[in-house]
Amino acid sequence: WNQWLFLRMLEKGIAYLKTGVVNWDPVDQTVLANEQVIDGRGWRTGAVVEKREIPMYYLAITRYAEELLAELDGLPGWPEQVKLMQKNWIGKSYGVRIGFPYQLAEGEPSNHPGASRHPSLAKEGNNPSGILWVFTTRADTLMGATYVAVAAEHPLALHAAQTNPALAAFIEECRQGGVTEAELAVQEKKGLPTGLTVTHPLTGEALPLWVANYVLMGYGEGAVMAVPAHDERDFAFAHKYRLPIKPVIRTAAGDHTPAPWQEAYADYGTCINSGQYDGLDFVQAVDAIAADLNAKELGEKKVIWRLRDWGVSRQRYWGTPIPIIHCSECGAVPVPDAQLPVILPDHLVPDGSGNPLNKYPEFLNVPCPKCGQPARRETDTMDTFVDSSWYFFRYCSPGATAMIDARADYWMPVDQYVGGIEHAILHLLYSRFWTKAMRDIGLTTVAEPFANLLTQGMVIAPTFYRDGAEGRKQWINPAQVTVKTDDKGRPVSAVLKRDDQPVAIGGIEKMAKSKNNGVDPQALIDQYGADTARLFIMFAAPPDQALEWSDAGVAGAYRFLRRLWSFAAE
Repeated sequence: WNQWLFLRMLEKGIAYLKTGVVNWDPVDQTVLANEQVIDGRGWRTGAVVEKREIPMYYLAITRYAEELLAELDGLPGWPEQVKLMQKNWIGKSYGVRIGFPYQLAEGEPSNHPGASRHPSLAKEGNNPSGILWVFTTRADTLMGATYVAVAAEHPLALHAAQTNPALAAFIEECRQGGVTEAELAVQEKKGLPTGLTVTHPLTGEALPLWVANYVLMGYGEGAVMAVPAHDERDFAFAHKYRLPIKPVIRTAAGDHTPAPWQEAYADYGTCINSGQYDGLDFVQAVDAIAADLNAKELGEKKVIWRLRDWGVSRQRYWGTPIPIIHCSECGAVPVPDAQLPVILPDHLVPDGSGNPLNKYPEFLNVPCPKCGQPARRETDTMDTFVDSSWYFFRYCSPGATAMIDARADYWMPVDQYVGGIEHAILHLLYSRFWTKAMRDIGLTTVAEPFANLLTQGMVIAPTFYRDGAEGRKQWINPAQVTVKTDDKGRPVSAVLKRDDQPVAIGGIEKMAKSKNNGVDPQALIDQYGADTARLFIMFAAPPDQALEWSDAGVAGAYRFLRRLWSFAAE
């Protein structure tokens, strides 16, 4: 049914194929969604995530951004923290889209990367030229822009790198860097000039174009107008590379912005050093600047979203096969409904060298459903979050011959849902989107899947590991480790019991198979009994708070039960 619904989404344009920059896990050799990259590493393997450009299928969750945001206020049974996390992740921003015209030097190649596929590039005559678009929520500071910075993957950056080896090397370095706004905010600001300039849309001044590692291709237009006097990142970057800093807002800190950075520099205020806009407040300045840009066809007010469409293609063996067949004559052809489901062969063994389906001709080679000519089956599988996005609907329709039936509308939404807060922007957001897509396809009348939500605390425990081959950590169960502590009981080192050799202490994390830090309940039951295990789990922490596993705590629960038993027996 995953495959059947995917094809319905494809028909409605909710599912689509495009080439884009993705997060690549070099160990699993697969793509990860932004939500699955934690501190620059894959959520499952812990490997440093790279950026790659590949074709893959996406689900248009951004179509539902406004509805997903607005309907959070209609979920009184959800924790405010979860709703806030989703609001921030969806990220509605009001601002102005601003165009910076550019003209490349005469004689430069006109077939530069992106010319035919990026909306900010065009050609005039024999020389490539066009408009570099940026989005800003602070159009009132436009007169203070002293340079423009683009992401490493931006077409203009790739174009400049063709004749600049140092820039090409820097772009490759950026591909290994952070992939989220939080990571970019704390990493060292680095950049290189492209040698290109863009034109300020209001003053006509030539501004240098830089490639900077703090600019995300996936947010806005992949470019920022840099106003060092009133943006902390731009301020640090300008001081590092000795770029001009021009204050254009009078704030509580005054008319000047000397180092070090002060939070007041970013405050709203009155325009100064801005020509005809001097004396205007934020709203007045934005309105006036947007109107002038619009008259020049170089800008307009706009709303953008932080949320990005959900990339569901995974280059791995597990997961639902994507029901597409690639034909040299017909293109990407959906598998006919009568031939569903496409079933994975169950005897292949992943060897760490990519998707084994690519090496299995019995699965790979099939006739085209349209023309009958030899074709190739899609070997990407769906993100496994697809399965958890609608399973609760199927629970309401056991034995149904369709995906779901009328019983789902009777039982849904779920009255009380229990899950971890770590799913706030993963499973919980995907499930809300999936429910709305199913509604629009005509499968249900339900708009929200969960009426009430309890986010239970995680059971957390120490983690230990050794570095293995290809960057993969080998996680070691705490029961196999001897920990040495200081005089205050804090762990300072650890060794593996079987060889007495050091292991790395990975910190306290939620119990998970991927971290091998779980506790075998049978061992507890054998040593203390089932009542002790239940008592400790139920009373060690409130249900919505984290429970740090403690062998000493289990022993304490055992002693309490023995005292209680003795008291009752006496």
